[in-house]
Amino acid sequence: MAANQKFLILVLIIVLFPAIVLGDCTCDDDDDDRNRSLALKYKSGAIASILVASFIGVLLPVWGKKIPSLSPENNLFFVIKAFAAGVILATGFIHVLPDAFESLTSPCLPDNPWAKFPFTGFVAMLASIGTLMVDVYATSHYKKMAGSKGIQAVAEEGDRNGESNLSGVLPLHTHATHGHAHTSLSMEGDTLSTQLRYRVISQVLELGIIVHSVIIGIAMGASDSPKTIRPLLAALTFHQFFEGVGLGGCITQAKFNARAITIMAIFFSLTTPAGIAIGIGIANVYNENSPKALIVQGIFDSASAGILIYMALVDLLSADFMNPKMQNNGKLLMGANVSLLFGAGCMSLLAKWA
Repeated sequence: MAANQKFLILVLIIVLFPAIVLGDCTCDDDDDDRNRSLALKYKSGAIASILVASFIGVLLPVWGKKIPSLSPENNLFFVIKAFAAGVILATGFIHVLPDAFESLTSPCLPDNPWAKFPFTGFVAMLASIGTLMVDVYATSHYKKMAGSKGIQAVAEEGDRNGESNLSGVLPLHTHATHGHAHTSLSMEGDTLSTQLRYRVISQVLELGIIVHSVIIGIAMGASDSPKTIRPLLAALTFHQFFEGVGLGGCITQAKFNARAITIMAIFFSLTTPAGIAIGIGIANVYNENSPKALIVQGIFDSASAGILIYMALVDLLSADFMNPKMQNNGKLLMGANVSLLFGAGCMSLLAKWA
């Protein structure tokens, strides 16, 4: 009898041990540490702090045009933008991509097909390639528009002077006055092309940020755990502020009109608070461990990570670090590198708490 009891205990240990070890892996709502009233206070504070931080962050570079030291032509602007790009890069690699992996490899999803193919990396790759295509085709389109405007301007100038200068290319005259005029038009075309390029960058970057911001806002708003919300509040406030600085830098260089700047700033500032408000509204029915929620969150996070990583490396860092102004200034280049590492390090450190 004793031997049978020992055998039964041994079998129970073998059967129950995996469940004990994997006790945290559950597809049910986590009821621990729930305090709806306290959580609602934290969420209300998060809406206010994130809204203010986002708005200040995105408009700081715009306001900085009136402060010489923060002007886009000043060296400090490059250093601050490198820090913001580091924050965005770390957001993609350290915060968003691991969350996507966690969602799409959850045991709450059926093994077929989610356990048989690395969907997270695949979606992130497609998002990066898609961003590249949008970037290239939009920039090419705008450059053609800028070139057409330049040629048309030269033709109009020639007509005013009684000359026919339009022959499919910008004409080259030996007259000093005409040479100066056409050089100015060429420089204006290059400036317009660069300006339109920054417009493409700022709009695609805002799209990538918004996708992640709404998802994380909904997750935060649906949670009733103060223990979960507290670190998220600080992390999201910091992260939205410096993402705003990076986006605001692109908006400043794109030279949008006041109306467009206001619309983009408001849209960026409202996304995370709107996500939190949606999360609060659906808190009673939302289960973050349900298959549908995991799939939607995982795919959107994967796409957002691909966009953010591409934009940070290609459109923010590469564009600025290859700028002749930075290439010809060793101190500025060193300062920008240190600022980049510091921004990425600060955002990575926040992953310890959120």
